[in-house]
Amino acid sequence: MEAVVGNWLLVRGRVLDAPSRLGQILGSDGTPSYVIRWTDDDRTSVVFSGSGAVLLAHPPATRVSG
Repeated sequence: MEAVVGNWLLVRGRVLDAPSRLGQILGSDGTPSYVIRWTDDDRTSVVFSGSGAVLLAHPPATRVSG
């Protein structure tokens, strides 16, 4: 997964009924790890994306749910 600053990362919950998380990429050299600001709690973290992650060029048009 190759990302640029401004892309979005959607991470699906790993277990049933776990919420999805959406964050904007604030820092990256194009490959994981990414510096992400999460939309649900406005926190910043370093993320190594896994199989449940989807890279988006734009934020989703609708609210993300589990």
